[in-house]
Amino acid sequence: MQSLVWISRQLTRLTAWVIILAALVAMAEPATFAWVKGDTQVAVLGVIMLGMGMTLGKEDYRILVQRPLDILIGAVAQYTIMPLLAIAVAKILGLSPGLTLGLVLVGTCPGGVSSNIMSFLAKGDVAFSVGMTTVSTILAPVMTPLWMTVLVGQTVDMDGWGMFRFMLLVTLLPVVLGSVANILLQRKHWFEDVRNIMPGVAVLAFACIVGGVAAVHGHHFRNSVAVMLVAIAIHNIGGYVLGYYSGALMGMSTAKKRTLAIEVGVQNAGLATGLSAKFFPGNAESAVAAAVACVWHSVSGTVLGNLFAFWDKRRSR
Repeated sequence: MQSLVWISRQLTRLTAWVIILAALVAMAEPATFAWVKGDTQVAVLGVIMLGMGMTLGKEDYRILVQRPLDILIGAVAQYTIMPLLAIAVAKILGLSPGLTLGLVLVGTCPGGVSSNIMSFLAKGDVAFSVGMTTVSTILAPVMTPLWMTVLVGQTVDMDGWGMFRFMLLVTLLPVVLGSVANILLQRKHWFEDVRNIMPGVAVLAFACIVGGVAAVHGHHFRNSVAVMLVAIAIHNIGGYVLGYYSGALMGMSTAKKRTLAIEVGVQNAGLATGLSAKFFPGNAESAVAAAVACVWHSVSGTVLGNLFAFWDKRRSR
């Protein structure tokens, strides 16, 4: 079991490379990941969210009660900056309807499940990070369909109610089940081992989702890769900057500002990829944009966390 825990830690540390490798393998040999579609893809998404739920215990919910103002500021920043920035970037760059749909979908999803690790690397406020991720995920079944309907509902066939029901099933229910299991079984040694393995399982699950998209739509990566990367980068980096200065505007400490930057900028693009495949199956560009964002956010968030830590080391000399 300890070897599996070690493997899980290495997979978590190398998240971006694992996802990139999966995408490359899928494009070279599509049959490798062609099975990740339909109900299988839904199940894989559920596993990711279950793993997140298994990290939430009584102390995490206590944080929500003890720090309501911080969490409120974070939630407002999360669900205003990224959706509005996504549609603004799409309009400024004149993105195609498909790329616009993918970027807005990424922007309206909750914070990324790896953002807590990135906040730790950045010497941020990890408790604040966990609280923000928890609340943004709980709000996602309402906020994601709502923003999608408002921002792109006039230009695409949008089933907001269907997305709401789907997200309750695939995001909120697994998180609740995982969290309840953690609260009831956290003192069991075997459960602690399972919980320690789940981050690695989540990384592999993310890789499978991205691989599934690349297997089906891999040829679309080459068609608009340059403008896609520019749009994703501007959206992501803009989220970091606006998140950080939102914290500064509210008089937050350096640790909280760093956490807010990461929580706002890093989105659950794996969820966006799954939602795109489920609700917009005929729109290849949307799924590809979300899959590329999944890789980009994993890399940039880790780099930003390490840059913050490096800055602290230089200042302490």
